[in-house]
Amino acid sequence: MEVDAILRRASAAGDFATVIRKGDDDRGTLVILISSRGNHFACLERVLDFASGDYAWAVTGPANSAESAEVARFVAGRARLDPDLWVIELDIADPERFIAETTAAG
Repeated sequence: MEVDAILRRASAAGDFATVIRKGDDDRGTLVILISSRGNHFACLERVLDFASGDYAWAVTGPANSAESAEVARFVAGRARLDPDLWVIELDIADPERFIAETTAAG
């Protein structure tokens, strides 16, 4: 359900979105690979906030402008730890805004 919402949100903004790795529908971590004009920008991941017990979006993974091989190694490593992992790739015009809106929404 959350994956579909993210895909619709990107599409509505005229951006590109695709599912890179499909995980379990009811569990598994969700990672969003964010790029702009084909260049890696950041990764977002739903992580548990141990203080509140809630999940929140956090910037993780390879830094801005990382090579595609580094991003692929990150995804492969996460998939080894979580076989139910979902990975979505977005190529969006305003990655800073998307990240700010997504992390603020929780």
